[in-house]
Amino acid sequence: MEAGVVVDAGVSAGVTAALASVTGLVDELAGVVAFPPAALDGPTRVPDADADPLQESSAACLDGLGLVARLEAATAALKVRLVAAYAEAADAMEGPAASAYEATAREVSKVAEVACALTIGERAASALLGETHALTTSLPAALNALQTGAMGWQHARTVVDETAGLTPAAVSALEAHFFGPDAGRGAAPGELVPARFRRKLRVWRERHHPESLEERHAKSVADRRVEFSPDRDGMAWLSLYLPGDTALAVWNKSTALARGLQGPREPRNLSQLRADIAAGLLLGSANQDLGDVPSPKADVLVTVPVLSFLGITDEPAEIDGLGPVPPSMARRLVANGANFFYRVLVDPRDGAPLEIGRTSYRLPEALKRWLRMRDGRCTFPGCSNHSLDNEADHLTAWQHGGVTGISNLGQACPKHHRLKHWREWTPTPATRNEPPGWISPAGRHYPAEHPDREPPLIPPGCLPVLASPLEQALLTRLAA
Repeated sequence: MEAGVVVDAGVSAGVTAALASVTGLVDELAGVVAFPPAALDGPTRVPDADADPLQESSAACLDGLGLVARLEAATAALKVRLVAAYAEAADAMEGPAASAYEATAREVSKVAEVACALTIGERAASALLGETHALTTSLPAALNALQTGAMGWQHARTVVDETAGLTPAAVSALEAHFFGPDAGRGAAPGELVPARFRRKLRVWRERHHPESLEERHAKSVADRRVEFSPDRDGMAWLSLYLPGDTALAVWNKSTALARGLQGPREPRNLSQLRADIAAGLLLGSANQDLGDVPSPKADVLVTVPVLSFLGITDEPAEIDGLGPVPPSMARRLVANGANFFYRVLVDPRDGAPLEIGRTSYRLPEALKRWLRMRDGRCTFPGCSNHSLDNEADHLTAWQHGGVTGISNLGQACPKHHRLKHWREWTPTPATRNEPPGWISPAGRHYPAEHPDREPPLIPPGCLPVLASPLEQALLTRLAA
């Protein structure tokens, strides 16, 4: 009980102070943007009775922008305080974890709860919880600067990022150097753009880091990875995080090969040549022309209107894990023979997928495909894991009376499938065409993200359209 009182008192004081800072800045902003200004002693200038009204209005707007920046910083500090309060309260209610397995389950559930409350991804929520813990435990001066609006949220995140891996003594020394009473050398952190502030922090960090760069590099090599991010217009980003010398060698080789292809008859610029060469090398193609690389030899789930697939219309197709793509790309995948290319034809009346499956005790392949079409991705709030990496799950378990039908099925990525069994995250019922929603351990309901379907375009005269007797009667009445 005493521990709970201490937690509540400390949390309440921090949240109250952050809220007071926000309230004070809102009041100050209201006075500045009033026309004419409510106070003669504004934040940076005093209105002159003989001054040009437009000039004073312009000056008030600039003063207001400065206050908005401080208000955004104070609001970010309030968010940090609230996230810290939630995490502390959740941990206090749970008590000590009985095992590492239980601790992991609690952490995953806590991250998911914050992600759903803020409508952000779980990676961002996990980062926010980490930043919150660092600011409230190891960087009180930086958090105070954020709370008063002396620096912005990007500055605070930079401090957290650049102090990661430092010993507590080194973190305290860095904070004292930039935020302590003697931190008067040069511009204050909030007076520098975040990128310039990061450079200053990094220089200090490298000079005073207790661990050698050689040791840190050896640890960072373990984090090498490839990242994929879909983009608009049927494009995507592919990023490689590699040791610096390896990345530079890849860049230099692609540049050298690209320069070798340049000439008066080559229409592509250097950047385009690099991209085509890199794609060809990764896919094992000797041809360096755009589009003349091997097609993906993996499962590909594509939804395409039938008339678009036949080349009659130009409506976009959709590739699972990528998003909308031009129909020419879908047709090329079929022609070049991806291993499994599921052509999902859609109903010309409402854009819904046409039925292709049946129910049975075991989950047949047709029903799995139908599930992938209906859900599109992991159904957990905010998760974008695409369907081919997910697992089919009975919403109500078979041993508890659940049936193997589309309305009792949902697909979840392995992490959220485990979370459903670890903690009290409960999926809501699904329907034939709508995926399930979720209810969190805190009792919050997050509805399913319904697909935004549209009826496909049908060119005039392409398909016979028979009007019902009611439609014919209405048309006759209107024409009269």
